[in-house]
Amino acid sequence: LQGPRYVSPLPSGGFVVSEECGDVKVFLSSHKLLCSLSSKYGHQFGNPAGVCVDTEGSILVADEQRRTVHLFPEHGAPICLVSTGLQRPAGMACSSSGHLFVADTVENCVKVFK
Repeated sequence: LQGPRYVSPLPSGGFVVSEECGDVKVFLSSHKLLCSLSSKYGHQFGNPAGVCVDTEGSILVADEQRRTVHLFPEHGAPICLVSTGLQRPAGMACSSSGHLFVADTVENCVKVFK
């Protein structure tokens, strides 16, 4: 890993890690690298920060530089979930009821999205 920042467990027992100014890597429960989201999806991150996993097993990534949150489903193309309203998204969490919590470090608050 190059500058690991945020980590989140996967339902499969593996985990996902964001790297400073780099990529987001997915690891198996055996700690072996499964894939990089940049390579798998052809997505270029600005500065990936917070990561979390929703109830469907999709990976969500906050990008500090681009001020966005993208969802990476197991199959299919990435989806931009949040493209406005964030100044510097950092840590994130997904609730079982479908809410996304994003810490915005510039505005000193947690923003909630449904």
